[in-house]
Amino acid sequence: MADAALQVEKSLMLSRWVIPQASSDLIEQIARQHDLPEIVARLLAIRNVPPAEVDAFLHPRLAAHFPDPFSLAGMDALAPYLADAITGGRKIAVFGDFDVDGATSTAVMVRFLRHCGVDAPFYIPDRLAEGYGPNINALRTLKARGAEIVILLDCGITAHEVIAQGREIGLDIVVLDHHEAEEQLPPANHVINPKRKDDTSGLSMLAACGVTFLTCVAVNKVLRERRFFEGKAEAPLKDWLDIVALGTVCDMVPLTKVNRLIVRHGFTQMAARKNPGINALLEVAGIKGEPSVYHAGFALGPRINAGSRVHQADLGAKLLSTDSAEDAKNIAWTLNDCNDKRKELQSEMFTEAVNMVEDQRLFEQPFIMVGHEAWHPGLSGLVAGRLKEKYDKPAVCVTYAPGPDGALEGRGSGRSIPGVNMGAAFIDARNAGILLKGGGHAMAAGFSVMADRIDDFHAFLIDHIGRQMAGQEMVSETLIDAVLSVRGAQLDFIKIIDKHFGPFGQGHDEPLFALPSVRLHSVDVVGTDHVRCTLSDWEGGGRMKAVAFRAAETPLGQTLLNHSRDTPFHLAGHLKINEWQGRESVEMHIVDAAPALDVARDIGRVRAS
Repeated sequence: MADAALQVEKSLMLSRWVIPQASSDLIEQIARQHDLPEIVARLLAIRNVPPAEVDAFLHPRLAAHFPDPFSLAGMDALAPYLADAITGGRKIAVFGDFDVDGATSTAVMVRFLRHCGVDAPFYIPDRLAEGYGPNINALRTLKARGAEIVILLDCGITAHEVIAQGREIGLDIVVLDHHEAEEQLPPANHVINPKRKDDTSGLSMLAACGVTFLTCVAVNKVLRERRFFEGKAEAPLKDWLDIVALGTVCDMVPLTKVNRLIVRHGFTQMAARKNPGINALLEVAGIKGEPSVYHAGFALGPRINAGSRVHQADLGAKLLSTDSAEDAKNIAWTLNDCNDKRKELQSEMFTEAVNMVEDQRLFEQPFIMVGHEAWHPGLSGLVAGRLKEKYDKPAVCVTYAPGPDGALEGRGSGRSIPGVNMGAAFIDARNAGILLKGGGHAMAAGFSVMADRIDDFHAFLIDHIGRQMAGQEMVSETLIDAVLSVRGAQLDFIKIIDKHFGPFGQGHDEPLFALPSVRLHSVDVVGTDHVRCTLSDWEGGGRMKAVAFRAAETPLGQTLLNHSRDTPFHLAGHLKINEWQGRESVEMHIVDAAPALDVARDIGRVRAS
């Protein structure tokens, strides 16, 4: 076992700090071959980027590194099928999920079909009334509007019964999905999913919007070969990478390989502000400069999602597919109002959920499960996520409402921690006959269940999650990329990291730095529950602002707030560039802390490095 970084065996967040080791020869080789600073070469080495792949990682190019869409299982058959449908004048409709991935997938497909002369109506199910995935009433509605083909986006991989019913009423069904697939595929005409058991493309990291984009690239290629575009422009696929990048970031898929390529080029496109919907949303959110992954995940995405959570499910898809600046502006402001309402409802619901956990001591169980009939169904995933963050355990949040037959049903979402596959647990519960619907990803999944089976579901999860967690250490490991002094965390250093290594996200974590033996100054609470402070090296050198988000009621936040000025701390966090009134400075976003045991030794180690 590697030595603990700064001797931190158990931090305030119950974590052991470890600095990953990498061969000094490998670091030197990467730095020399690619003319990189040593710290960037080290970050590449500890993230297992081989020297041969460094160029593709640092400088991903569409022409050189974009994958062949025909490597996806089933694309050889689907692409000519859709090309035939386009050239043959068949009526195509789109059914998309109500989240950001679904909205972006829908917008890309609708834009592509529109460019090819197909006016494709789209249907986004109501999150509260219809729930996730296709339903037969929606398919009947699309058929009544003239649809012959329905393309399911970001859903459908487990919808065997509904798809069979759709086929029975005369529809062709195409599934473009990325959720966990089972051995048996649904009875659709075509199924594209990089998580199919027979798929060897190596593209399982794609979000549904990425799968949709690759499908459009493949169909575009077939149409080009058939001379469909003679005398007119081909589809401007690159122009839509901003939409794909937004969905990729917001669905929290790994930002590696093709996703890194999409996000790099997509955010360059987003900065040009050519998409009326994205531009309107940026303006409503008050984002003046170049948009970032942070802006997408914490400003744009929540506003798009808010439409389906508290108002109207199809607003996000309408926003991203319109070419009217005026319509985009109106929709963006509506989504902004929805987001304000969402935040208010979420705060109330989370407070009630925490009270339930504390009163019933649910934190003593392997996972946390809460539910209430009065809670808003559109917010269960957000509250589950907040509970997971607060208690560092898998969390499930359930809301209740009458189902189609009047019987009480529970609908909920789960959010998990590394090592516990929530999507697999829900699929197994569905296959066991406990759930009506269930599935998703390892870290985030959803379900519906008859209310009288909720105790059975709870018992099932106790066993399933308990077995997954058996033998896991209660003290997790936190990987520290490097140890720096406050004085050494200079603005130029952070810019080098951002330039060479970003964008950061799921699967490609932002570097985590440890500041040893720091002195805390002016610690207080800002906003509702964020803890902010000023840091300096113990000897007084350097000065830096820092903030721990949503930490006021956590052991981390309470320790920072009640610290003694004479007590040194090790802090772990992400170093950010803060812009204020035209000036830039370095700021730490604190994620963990630990008491410093040996100040003189720790300062000496930083000097030696």
